[in-house]
Amino acid sequence: MQKREQGKSGGASGGGAAPAAKRGRPFGSSNNSAAAAAADSAAPSTLLGPSLHVHSSFADQNNKRIVLALQSGLKSELTWALNTLTLLSFKEKDDMRKDATPLAKIPGLLDALLQVIDDWRDIALPKELVKTSRVRSLGANSVVTGFGNEYQALGSTGPLHRPGLGSGSAGTESTQQNGLTKTRFSELWFDEDSLFNLDDEGRAEKQQCAVAASNIIRNFSFMPDNEVIMAQHRHCLETAFQCIEDHIIEDEELVTNALETIVNLAPLLDLRIFSSSKPSFIKITEKRAVQAIMGMLESTVKAWHCAAAELLGRLIINPDNEPFLLPFFPQIHKRLIDLISLPVMDAQAAAIGALYNLAEVNMDCRLKIASERWAIDRLLKVIKTPHPVPEVCRKAAMILESLVSEPQNRTLLLAYENAFAEIIFTDGRYSDTFARILYELTSRPSNKVASARGIWGM
Repeated sequence: MQKREQGKSGGASGGGAAPAAKRGRPFGSSNNSAAAAAADSAAPSTLLGPSLHVHSSFADQNNKRIVLALQSGLKSELTWALNTLTLLSFKEKDDMRKDATPLAKIPGLLDALLQVIDDWRDIALPKELVKTSRVRSLGANSVVTGFGNEYQALGSTGPLHRPGLGSGSAGTESTQQNGLTKTRFSELWFDEDSLFNLDDEGRAEKQQCAVAASNIIRNFSFMPDNEVIMAQHRHCLETAFQCIEDHIIEDEELVTNALETIVNLAPLLDLRIFSSSKPSFIKITEKRAVQAIMGMLESTVKAWHCAAAELLGRLIINPDNEPFLLPFFPQIHKRLIDLISLPVMDAQAAAIGALYNLAEVNMDCRLKIASERWAIDRLLKVIKTPHPVPEVCRKAAMILESLVSEPQNRTLLLAYENAFAEIIFTDGRYSDTFARILYELTSRPSNKVASARGIWGM
């Protein structure tokens, strides 16, 4: 199946506009304005939207440095690595990049990016940001223990002096006008929260880094060279499924990136990886993974339930995934049929694409789809409206043909005999499909009684 094309921020409407002056060097501000205008006019008009030209040796020379920067935990290094990877992983629609290095194949890179997300996940849930006091059992009866408690034990009232900070206000606490105390910057080095402090600012920084890392991983999943590695990387899949599992309390952009990553990898995804012998970091099971997808399918966010429907349609193609998806099929097909009734074209396309694959699985799936209320009506409505994408209408007709192949469904479909005949005479694109449907309904010997009931109202 074709992956979804990402929309570009700059549309074709911007192609004919005059090139804007470079920032910091407006036209007429210097003697080089004419040269700048000539250079801008020489740029090809086909380059719409952002574009990045990187020397082919850049990735090879900086692979190790990027990984070490991600692992360092230093804000400046981590920011540089995430910004660099965001640029290198961005690819325009028609950008082939034949000499590009698949970044997911760089040793340790994918794990380093996942660690950035895991670090945020460790503190994402609401927690009391209060340090608990340590239990001091050694020298508990002594006034001076050597653990730093002698200051409180001796009842000192003066300002606390930290060794190594020197004297003066740099190593003391400053009193504010409201009587509260505020720790100066130099005091942070004695905290135990690492370089990203667990205050509101530090948590926000951690969250931004996690979202940036998830966006890079999502960009990787669009590259064919990275698909196999990522689809067989258990840590990557566990992290993505955990993000969508906690979509209620998690950052929306992080959830969207994780969901799109899974959708891109779905044709190669085998849910049995969660029970394999590969090292596990989060202990996601096959059932939890499907439940996480169901949570996305039931969501009111259009991007989420459309992606979840597309994901289910891709997962069911693999027969090894059927045992894990079929227990949820009553909920799946009911929700997919509800999505068909929505006026959103994307939701209709995603739902019909998933039902098209589900109807090919087994007899039980076809029986449940046909018996669902309004299922046949809504499929016919998509064809008659019609949907702007002809492929969606064709799949809707093929679903009806799959349903009529089951003898138990023919009685239900006979009620729509007139609607089928009308499409045969009015829409030549699907006349062959509906002719076969009518043939299945009326021509077989086992259908004589059913035909009589449909025609004479018996």
